[in-house]
Amino acid sequence: MLKDFKPVLSILLRFIIVYLVLLFAYQFYLNSFQNTGLDPFSRMIAEQVRHIQNSLSFPTQLYNDVKGEQVFFYVKTGYATRMVEGCNAVSVMILFVAFVFAFYKGSKTFLFVLAGLVLLYIMNLLRIVGLNIVMTDYKQYGKISHDFIFPAIIYGTVVLLWLIWIKFFALKHENS
Repeated sequence: MLKDFKPVLSILLRFIIVYLVLLFAYQFYLNSFQNTGLDPFSRMIAEQVRHIQNSLSFPTQLYNDVKGEQVFFYVKTGYATRMVEGCNAVSVMILFVAFVFAFYKGSKTFLFVLAGLVLLYIMNLLRIVGLNIVMTDYKQYGKISHDFIFPAIIYGTVVLLWLIWIKFFALKHENS
C-alpha cells in the first residue's frame, strides 16, 4: 500500500527538505545582520527601487532607521512607504524554489528556477515602485493596493510559474 504513495511522498519530502534548508539558511543570514539595520539584500532592493523611481520622475530619497531595521522611501514631498525585510520577497522565492525542486527534472530545474527567480525579483521591484507611486499620488487606494492588489501580483506570478513548470516540464513525458 505504501508503494502506491511513494511518488507523492517523494515529492512532499523533497519540498519539505528544500524549503526547510532554504528557510534556515535565510534565517541564519538575517541573524547575522541583526541590530545593523535593514539587511544588505533588502537594502539593495530599496536602492534599486529608488533608482527606478528617480528615472520615472518620482524623486526619491531613502532614510535609514537602523533601530527599526527599516528604510523609509521619501517620494516627492513626503514619506510614501517603508521597506522592511518582508518586502524583499525572499520568503516567496523560497516557496517557489522548494515547489519546483519538489518536481525535480535534472538540469532544466536549475535553469527554470534561475529564470523564475529573476522574474520574481523584477516583479517585486515593480511591485514596490507601484506601491510607492500609489501611496504618493493615489493615497486613497493605498491600503487595498498594499493588502490585496500587489500581493496578488507577486503570488500570482509564483502560481503562474508553478503552472508552467508542472504543465511544460515536470509532467511532460521524456519521450514526447
